[in-house]
Amino acid sequence: MIYSMTAYARREVKADWGNAVWEIRSVNQRYLETYFRMPEQFRGLEPVLRERFRKRLARGKVECHLRFEANNAANSELKINEDLARQVIKAAQWVKTESGEGSINPFQILQWQGVMEAPEQDFDAINKELLEHFELAVNDFIEARASEGANMQTLIVQRLDAITEEAAKVRARMPEILEWQRNRLLTKFEDAKIELDSSRVEQELILLAQKSDVAEEIDRLDSHVKEANSIMKKGGACGRKLDFMMQEFNREANTLASKSISTDITASGVELKVLIEQMREQIQNIE
Repeated sequence: MIYSMTAYARREVKADWGNAVWEIRSVNQRYLETYFRMPEQFRGLEPVLRERFRKRLARGKVECHLRFEANNAANSELKINEDLARQVIKAAQWVKTESGEGSINPFQILQWQGVMEAPEQDFDAINKELLEHFELAVNDFIEARASEGANMQTLIVQRLDAITEEAAKVRARMPEILEWQRNRLLTKFEDAKIELDSSRVEQELILLAQKSDVAEEIDRLDSHVKEANSIMKKGGACGRKLDFMMQEFNREANTLASKSISTDITASGVELKVLIEQMREQIQNIE
């Protein structure tokens, strides 16, 4: 199975402590690059997340976004630090007695730092749950990459089949084209009233046939098609190998076009280049 470098996944978390959403998206990149956007209190998770991406991905520019919204209702139960409140009240009464004026406002006592306490969230438990859902989001993300990769593989295989057909067409046409070129050359000699001995004519025809023979290029194209199919069957991170194969395909197509002695071969050379370019565009997004 091959994987696309372009994908998106989203996983929502709902719990007593609040809500959170993981979003992962990626585009093609020569190497693996990871970027994170998350609330400051969860920055400590970044090295863990980066390592998990590294273990499961080979290439791509990956952006991971965590949105977090705390449940204020979960922290609504306030507690009074009674010992501190008594000390504040006692101090306030002493000031009132010494000054002989003023009054003790209970709301001012409650506003004293530390008198009212709200239970702190258990971030260790929150982090654990967030990491569990992150792993699920990564699973969805890789599944999306695999699905897109399967679609690209189908398109590439179609074009590989088209290259095989085009190569077979050229191979089948070559004897006819060479015969046409032979007759054309002899006709030119006759029109020019050039008399050549049969052995000289045969030498010229052999040289012409060698210059225009594309059998080697056709054989290499067939070999490259088999190799590209084999690479995709093995699967995994095969984008770089396939990209190298496109260079090999282009080399044979260019050579074939340069040897062309007929419009049919030229047309086949152009069609091969179109098919190769279409494959190359798809392969740029393969991991």
